[in-house]
Amino acid sequence: MHWDQPCAYDEAQKRRFHATARARLRQLAVELRLPAGSYDLRSNKGGIAVSGEITLHHEAVYVQVSQSAMGGDMGILIRTCRRRRDYTGGANNFAPLGLLDDLPALATLVCRVAPAGSAVRTAA
Repeated sequence: MHWDQPCAYDEAQKRRFHATARARLRQLAVELRLPAGSYDLRSNKGGIAVSGEITLHHEAVYVQVSQSAMGGDMGILIRTCRRRRDYTGGANNFAPLGLLDDLPALATLVCRVAPAGSAVRTAA
């Protein structure tokens, strides 16, 4: 997947971006050993001029993928949250979209952000 290929005004690319990012976030949930039912995986396609976002929302941490206007190095947002109804969460932590191709590294980063004592952990 070419994560930086623009989705704006390209419906086919947006579909690929969302489908691939959803699949990677689903795999990330497995890598993090998140219990079934402890997270939501959702997609908001947004308007024609944006990529929209794909979100893995766990009880303790929130991971959101988009093509940020700030560039690909800020395409993954990771932050703490208090349950799945918390949409603002803690401080923003950003990672490059390319980490979706290296799920163990992304999982390690998510674990660093997640609060101590949460169920978020890597399989290793």
